[in-house]
Amino acid sequence: MLNRRQVYGTLGLGGALLVQGAPAIAQAPAPIPVAPAPTGPSTLERILASKKLRIAVVANQEPYFRKNLQTGQWTGFCLSMARDIAEQLGVELELLESTWGNSVLDLQSNKIDMAFGLNPTARRALVIDFPNAMFFNISSLVAKRGFSPRTWADLNKPEVRIAFDVGTSRETIVRRFAPRATHVGYRTSPECVLSVASGRSDVFACSVFLGLAARKQNPNLGEFIMPTPMVRTTTTAAIQYDRDGRFRQFINAWVDFNRGTGQVREWILASLGDMGIEQSDLPPDLEF
Repeated sequence: MLNRRQVYGTLGLGGALLVQGAPAIAQAPAPIPVAPAPTGPSTLERILASKKLRIAVVANQEPYFRKNLQTGQWTGFCLSMARDIAEQLGVELELLESTWGNSVLDLQSNKIDMAFGLNPTARRALVIDFPNAMFFNISSLVAKRGFSPRTWADLNKPEVRIAFDVGTSRETIVRRFAPRATHVGYRTSPECVLSVASGRSDVFACSVFLGLAARKQNPNLGEFIMPTPMVRTTTTAAIQYDRDGRFRQFINAWVDFNRGTGQVREWILASLGDMGIEQSDLPPDLEF
């Protein structure tokens, strides 16, 4: 039997998993085992002993992560956060290229210490830990040209094809608010963008930042939309459960200080600015 990572791998670049409306919702979700009791060194002990903070990075996910293909250097506001955390700990930053969905598995298998840009869900919390919220987001869409839905009710129709990256909270939200739509799952966000730009899908379910970046980079896309009722989500960095919780306490203190001083907002705005997206371009209803 294929595990979740193997299933994603079989999709390949450009491969889509097409699921028609309600029948997929009727299937019971696969059981997720609860994380076993932690043993061995705690996360903080391991990081300080190895002098390395290991994080997941996801290609083509501007402004969260951005890889310069010529130099191999990574930027983006999640990198700004990670570098500051590593500096506070006095350790080096080590990067592992992954995907949004696989980063959860990477945490479970102890390949990384942190995975930035994840939304806490109850099922994920069975196996990984979540510190305080780093920022908030609103579930959004990027539509094909000429398609202008305004509500989830406009989307909740079998003839509407909604693309999402499999294994993300965006998939969960689409299945919750548009169960009757045709769901088209892809392995990565760029594949979703190409699906909409080529007309194979009608909309791409995304976060505000991913949607704004996608429209900036691809003139063949249509409108950026935040459908009503608005769905507000929490975004933070996931970590492993460990036996003493000191690393979680450290990250909580780091988050509270940097959100309170406005530093998190500055990192986000700086990464958006690098893409030519100004603060005035952000939706007026967005508070992060």
